[in-house]
Amino acid sequence: MMHQLQLYDTMARELRGIGSEGGRPIAIYCCGPTVYRDAHVGNFRTFLLSDLVVRTLHLLGEKTLVVQNITDVGHMAEDLDGRENGEDKLLMQAASESKDPFDVAREYEARFHRDLALLGITPADQYPRASESIELMQNFISALIDKGSAYPGIDGSVYFSANSFPSYGALSGNQLDALKPGHRYKYVEDGAKKFHADWALWKAAGNRTQMIWNSPWGEGFPGWHIECSAMSLEFLGTKVDLHIGGIDLRFPHHEDERAQSNSFTGTEVVAHWLHGEHLLFEGRKMSKSAGNVLLVGDVIARGIDPLALRLALMENRYRAQMDLTWKSIEAASATLSRWRKRFSEWANSADVAESDPQVIEILARDLDTPRLLIYLRDVERDSSLNDGAKYAAFSTADRVLALNFAKEEIIDLDSQSQSLLNERAAARAAKDFATSDRLRDLLAEQGIMVRDGVDGQSFEVTELFHSRRHTK
Repeated sequence: MMHQLQLYDTMARELRGIGSEGGRPIAIYCCGPTVYRDAHVGNFRTFLLSDLVVRTLHLLGEKTLVVQNITDVGHMAEDLDGRENGEDKLLMQAASESKDPFDVAREYEARFHRDLALLGITPADQYPRASESIELMQNFISALIDKGSAYPGIDGSVYFSANSFPSYGALSGNQLDALKPGHRYKYVEDGAKKFHADWALWKAAGNRTQMIWNSPWGEGFPGWHIECSAMSLEFLGTKVDLHIGGIDLRFPHHEDERAQSNSFTGTEVVAHWLHGEHLLFEGRKMSKSAGNVLLVGDVIARGIDPLALRLALMENRYRAQMDLTWKSIEAASATLSRWRKRFSEWANSADVAESDPQVIEILARDLDTPRLLIYLRDVERDSSLNDGAKYAAFSTADRVLALNFAKEEIIDLDSQSQSLLNERAAARAAKDFATSDRLRDLLAEQGIMVRDGVDGQSFEVTELFHSRRHTK
């Protein structure tokens, strides 16, 4: 029986099937990172959601076309009330590092792709950058002005007219008549807007001297929301089958994006809105001020396979708030090691089935990864099942869970060596061969010989490695 992936639609507020028209690949847009710092584990929970969707669709025989933007301009810092204070996050970071802002953006973009690879997240088909799509956004804004959906302000900025879009609020539930001046994210350009809930599509440069562009309205830079409208329509067409993002983006970002895109096309562009819930760490929201921001590199520094973090994140449903802890990550690491060992034992069975339909059914019903992991634990313990059936269940599940059950664990490496191996695997995945070769040589000096094959890298340890461990 062929299944269709059912996912919760934020706007419809119910489960709906994911599909496309005319047999074309399913068009998916996932909001990407703002590359002024390392993406933290909370960000990667959203990117993991996109990966789980894509892998499940492929398991069900569907084709996909995935676009994820790279935001490297236009994001403003916020004060304690959530109002933009006029300082660009990327420019602030560049100043703190005494670097060119574009150099900072490229550095953190590369680190984003590295961490994606470490977590086994399938790369998008395209990663358009905001800084390389300025003309595209300007043309989009001009069209909105021509349609009467936007207007130039007296301050040199261009604003979207919220009142021009009658169904504003359908996604988030925030109606215009209930939004008061000073509402979060909204009241920024005092006196220039016709209505307090209007938002900037293009911002006048003012005193800003970096990362600004010429435009029909003067020098400036794009607003936050316009990039996703412009790039999703450019790379996916006027019908986006699925739009993915964190729940914090539902308002105002996705609400404003919907208004812009629909006003531009005159149609409902996004067929299905999917949002992942918040991630807490050790009981609190992750923040720099709280000192509890968790990075993928922090997990590796503890000598833990980053795929154990992936497993830990899948212990909770994507649309439920989750409290991640070091204890849960360490428990996931132990489970992953045990399952890899058992999987290698089951692989020797002579009666391995092709797939497990129960796994497919669980995933097709709103990506119920917690239920799937419970099912796998039951399969592992079930003495009535032969090794072939257990192998089939875990093999089918791993096509989506991507935990690399077939990985051979030759030896329990120390945290430093494991970190170097993980970094090298990520470098090769990102086609950064210079870094890959440097790390290979460094590992060789420590007694770990790395080889590359069609299934990725493998390694062997020499007597030098054992001697080094015993003489520490």
